[in-house]
Parts: sequence; C-alpha cells; structure tokens
Amino acid sequence: MNKISPEQGTAQKDKLRYNEELIRNNLLEFSSPSRIHLQDEFFVSSAVLFSILPYNNKPYELVLIHRTNTGRKHRGEMSFPGGKFEPKGDTTLLDTAMREAEEEIGVLREDIEVLGCLNDFPTMTKYIITPFVGKIDPNSKLVKQDKEVQEILKIPIDFFMNRSNFHEKAIRVKDEKFPVFYYNYYKKDAKKNYLIWGATAHMIVTFISRIYNYEMSKLGIQRFDLDKIRSLKEFFKYKKRITSKLK
Repeated sequence: MNKISPEQGTAQKDKLRYNEELIRNNLLEFSSPSRIHLQDEFFVSSAVLFSILPYNNKPYELVLIHRTNTGRKHRGEMSFPGGKFEPKGDTTLLDTAMREAEEEIGVLREDIEVLGCLNDFPTMTKYIITPFVGKIDPNSKLVKQDKEVQEILKIPIDFFMNRSNFHEKAIRVKDEKFPVFYYNYYKKDAKKNYLIWGATAHMIVTFISRIYNYEMSKLGIQRFDLDKIRSLKEFFKYKKRITSKLK
C-alpha cells in the first residue's frame, strides 16, 4: 500500500469527505454469510455503534467516548458508544447499539442511519463485539451520560489514517505475540492526550482497511481467537503491563 503523504494535502482531505456509497459498498450486512458471526457462552454478547458524523466541506468524524472510572473492565478507556446485550430490553444486537448510543451520547434512533457492519470482534476481556457502522445526523446534539461518560470526542478520520499517528506493538502474552494497535490523540483546546487502543483501535484499523483498502499495520500478527482468549484466565494482570508500553 502507498503511504499517504502530507504533500497530498487538499486532495487527501477531498478523498476523506463522506462518501456514503463507498462506505456502504465495502461494509457487510449483519446477516451476510460473508460476515464473521461469533457466539460463545464463555463470552458476553455486545454491540457498539461505530459512529460517523458526515460533512460536506471537510473529512467526516468518528464519535468516541471517554469512559468514567466506574465499572470493572473498561474504566477510563476510549470506546465507541456501546455495551452488552440486555435480554430484558434488547431484541437484537442492533437494539443494543441503538439503546447504548441514546444512553451514552444522547442520539435518538431516528437520527441514526445504519450503513452496515464489520465482522464480530472478540476481546481479551471476554466480550464479543458486533460493530454497527452508523451515520449520525450532524445536527444532532450530543449529550453525555454523566455516570458512564467523562467526555464525547469527535475525531476526524484523517487523523486515524495518518500513519504518523498510528502505533503498534507486539506484546508477549503467555509466550505468544499479541498485536496491540493504538493512537495518542491530543485535543488542543483541552490540552489533553487520549489513548485510543485495544478493540476500539482495531475496529478503526479494520474499517480503514475495508473502506479504503489501506493497511495500517505492518506487523502481520493475528489477534488471538476465541479458544486462546478463553484459555487466558488472568488478562487483567497483563493489562497494566500492556498499557504502560503504549507511549
């Protein structure tokens, strides 16, 4: 793949303006036999809204949330709006993604248009994530849920496709190499840095690969599959060691 250079300037920004046909054509339907569907009783079924804010005059943005320090597994992390499937209120995983988007960033279902899906994604914290890619009406007011969300961030797609912003490391876990992707996003007005890593970074890299046929990673290391993750009993003893190396 050719590196996207700063010299491409305006041409690159034009390329990354919202192109719904391009995005739709390169995503998968939830029920498509080509899409990887994962299910395992040892894992928690969950869904996220891979949230896009489209614009006419500049690159579109992805909406991420900075989680609060409540909860046990993903406290303080950057993620897309989402959470676990709730059988009492959710009929489908799409219901989960939509409900969580409304709860966490205040966007109503009628202001979201689903464009397609990515493959299911298993995490080291024993979740299976179904990512629904959705366009949010750019006129929608984003309102954070104070209990679970510290801040809502809107980050341009060209930030994620700039190779100088992308980092990857091979971390040894149980004597095997595991790839970790990450971005350090600096928000100038807040003078604050945000670490975007793990499942969220991998979903973004996967999206870029599918939509633009542009591969960010050069490691060529596969993530662990369900069986390997299932056998990893104490991920949290590795987690602090992993994040300490993401500089």
